[in-house]
Amino acid sequence: MRFSLEESMPMLERTPRVVRSLLQFLPEAWTHRNYGANADGSPTWSAQEIVGHLIWADQTDWLPRARHILEFGDSRPFEAFDRNGQRSLLQGKTLHRLLDEFDQSRRESLAGLKSLQLTDADLARRGLHPALGPATMGNLLSMWVVHDLNHIAQICKAMSYQYKESVGPWEAYASILSPPAPR
Repeated sequence: MRFSLEESMPMLERTPRVVRSLLQFLPEAWTHRNYGANADGSPTWSAQEIVGHLIWADQTDWLPRARHILEFGDSRPFEAFDRNGQRSLLQGKTLHRLLDEFDQSRRESLAGLKSLQLTDADLARRGLHPALGPATMGNLLSMWVVHDLNHIAQICKAMSYQYKESVGPWEAYASILSPPAPR
């Protein structure tokens, strides 16, 4: 499937509702625990941390990089993205408040994206990722959709992991309970 901004917008619009539906009003045992350690020993994220990460990405990644491509093309690399920048957003906030912030942040991001009135030529414009190299606007916006879906799956993994030991022999059939991937 080739990237289509028109077909991507409904996916990006519904992510906050999907995440809220998964997490709202659950006990912290479901939302505040991670799913083990990464290969390097660092902790994985809890569902609450993932919500913070989605907010952080909306604020500092997708739309700022889209604007960067329009202004600089590939003549200047994007600012590096702090994949753990959400830590500051989490301080003293309830999950309910984070869900509200994600909803608001996403509405603002998508309004900003719509205001760019991107053309097919704009989607083909290239930017420069500081670690990955050249990427088009279409690549960036495709990744926004995939990023959302990846983190919805990660939320489900973090929650599933809470019953990892309780499922007994069925763990063999639950790929979601596999050790964390390297990324």
